[in-house]
Amino acid sequence: MLPRRLASLVALLLLAGCGRAPRLTERAIESDASPRPIVIAHRGASGHRPEHTLEAYALAIAMGADFIEPDLVSTRDGVLIARHENEIGGTTDIATRYPDRRQTKVVDGNSVTGWFTEDFTWDELRVVRAKERLEFRSHAYDGQFAIPTFADVLALADSAGRRRGRVVGVYPETKYPTYFRSIGLPLEERLLAALRARRLDRRDAAVFIQSFETANLRMLRGQTSVRLVQLVSEATQVTPNALVEIATYADAIGVNTRLIVPAAPAASATSVIKDAHAAGLLVHVWTLRPEPQFLAERYKGDALAEVRELAALGVDGMFGDYPDQLLAGLGRHR
Repeated sequence: MLPRRLASLVALLLLAGCGRAPRLTERAIESDASPRPIVIAHRGASGHRPEHTLEAYALAIAMGADFIEPDLVSTRDGVLIARHENEIGGTTDIATRYPDRRQTKVVDGNSVTGWFTEDFTWDELRVVRAKERLEFRSHAYDGQFAIPTFADVLALADSAGRRRGRVVGVYPETKYPTYFRSIGLPLEERLLAALRARRLDRRDAAVFIQSFETANLRMLRGQTSVRLVQLVSEATQVTPNALVEIATYADAIGVNTRLIVPAAPAASATSVIKDAHAAGLLVHVWTLRPEPQFLAERYKGDALAEVRELAALGVDGMFGDYPDQLLAGLGRHR
């Protein structure tokens, strides 16, 4: 039985006109008939709704995204929840609900002050509501949507996919895995357990697991056949030799778009896509956003031009805050 809030979200997705379909979790999304490149809804349709909420994920699915992306952190009692950071003062109203729980911690060598998920039980966080992180985006939905668990996200993807007659993939990221393991709240085992509960711990499942860290991906390689993605942000991480090494434990790289196409208008594309493909790696790029604060000068304000250029260069997937924008740039219409 789906939770009432999740069931109502799925019901809204049915308004698009899709009927019942067989259970699809046994199908792989990346078959010969799959779209290329895949569209990955970055934190859900996070340009339209507060990030990492079921409402943001449901909207992304309705728009036609191939994958939804939950970043995963842990509560004090070991529940995986979808938040981009373990410090959630900037994305929720937790400061007004628990004003006396503010802490300063060192996380991965950085001193951070705020409210941390690992200091709260899941029952305590159930009452917290999300808000928009960026000042220049709409705050019309602040305070309306709850924080979802990873189990909630998996349930939404499965139910919405079955009802829409297609696979909805899930693309979780482990956030600060070394830190969480150091405080006795490892992410990986709980992540794999959640996937196994839905028979998704398979190489042909519509799942990618991503991380900026390397050690936990190497560990996961020995524990699961699910496809793994090494996130990279530095040029030294995408040399031909570095890519060959990544291919020994990962199936793809998640790479900053600027390492593929520099921001300068006259700059030429790099060889990263070609080199990664030669090493046997897929290339998924992050993060496409249309606002002038993010869009490179070379595109002269045309966000769809960025989508088209990256597609023409041969990327295998794109992360975007506005999945409708990516689909429009690719000429894919729901």
